[in-house]
Amino acid sequence: MEILNQIQHYGFWFLVVLTVLVFIHELGHFAVARWCKVRVEVFSIGFGPELFGWTDRTGTRWKFSWLPLGGYVRMFGQDENVIEGEAARPMTDAERSVSFKHKTVGQRMAIVFAGPAANYILAFAIFTALYAIGGKQVIPPVIGKVFAESPAARAGIAPGDTVVKVDGTEIESFFDIQYVVQSSLGKMLTIDLTRNGAPVRVQVQPGEVTTKDASGKETTFVGLGFGLAEDVKSVTKNLSLGESVVVAGSDIYRGTVGTLKGLWQMVTGLRSTDEIGGVLRIAKMSGDVAQVSLVSLIAFAGALSINLGLINLFPVPMLDGGHLVYYAVEAVRGKPLGERAQEFGLKVGLALVLSLMLFATWNDLVYLKVVDFVKSLFT
Repeated sequence: MEILNQIQHYGFWFLVVLTVLVFIHELGHFAVARWCKVRVEVFSIGFGPELFGWTDRTGTRWKFSWLPLGGYVRMFGQDENVIEGEAARPMTDAERSVSFKHKTVGQRMAIVFAGPAANYILAFAIFTALYAIGGKQVIPPVIGKVFAESPAARAGIAPGDTVVKVDGTEIESFFDIQYVVQSSLGKMLTIDLTRNGAPVRVQVQPGEVTTKDASGKETTFVGLGFGLAEDVKSVTKNLSLGESVVVAGSDIYRGTVGTLKGLWQMVTGLRSTDEIGGVLRIAKMSGDVAQVSLVSLIAFAGALSINLGLINLFPVPMLDGGHLVYYAVEAVRGKPLGERAQEFGLKVGLALVLSLMLFATWNDLVYLKVVDFVKSLFT
């Protein structure tokens, strides 16, 4: 019964967060499509058979569907012809005027780009509002523990040290350290500290760090090897509206750049691909954050919105970024890619997306110790 309650808790909050983010993403496509005078036939949250919905006065069917892992906006004019019953006929001039395919390349690119842009706008609005209303929570950059035989331990970093700069970057919060370090894997870093009021400078290169959790299971990651004290408390930094706008924009920029650097580090082998998480891990994080506070859940939704917008901009067919590449090629060539080339690209994109989903799900099962549980049943 306890497991069932947890599944319901995590599933509920995951769907709440995902539905909001998907709605905003698709609303971006929808709004710009309507602005470009494209007829929108369907606005769906989820895939598959319809659960319930309604049709507005412009003819758009708004609906919720059975599989709530995404959504789509279907626009009129995906083909040269209009199909009525079993017969296809050419479009009339009036239909061409509201057809997506007959809009300019620039208009089609704007419609596609609007989805990811809407996610970034949502994140910006969330962080600006949170900072302006409640201030920004800052965790003092004081080192609480240093793991044995870690790069930090070998460099002489000790508990109680306060980090002032990392490679010339001013450190205000403990999370600033994580950002700079994870963005600089493979480099020798200069860290400026204060120890008992006196300045100390050390040179250290991120390397493998091994830790154990409460059950004794070892985890290895690449970093410096120090962490927060268990009783650390955050402090609130009050910000004006103008400061909130600047800080929110800076945080979103750093989050985007940090994600891109992290992915490149995985490709080059500097970082473990175990960090790639999927639906199950996001669901667990949604439930965990919801238990902390509503503000934490909103902030989590903002961070997730950045990732959703960024991922959709990747130049992979099936994603918005892949369509943008197609339209950019069309703009250069003066005509669209051939149907065979587009179909091949979609097949490759589908294979990539499905492979990544399977890999992320496997990582989630390992992270959530489902794999260990299954193994224990046979040993």
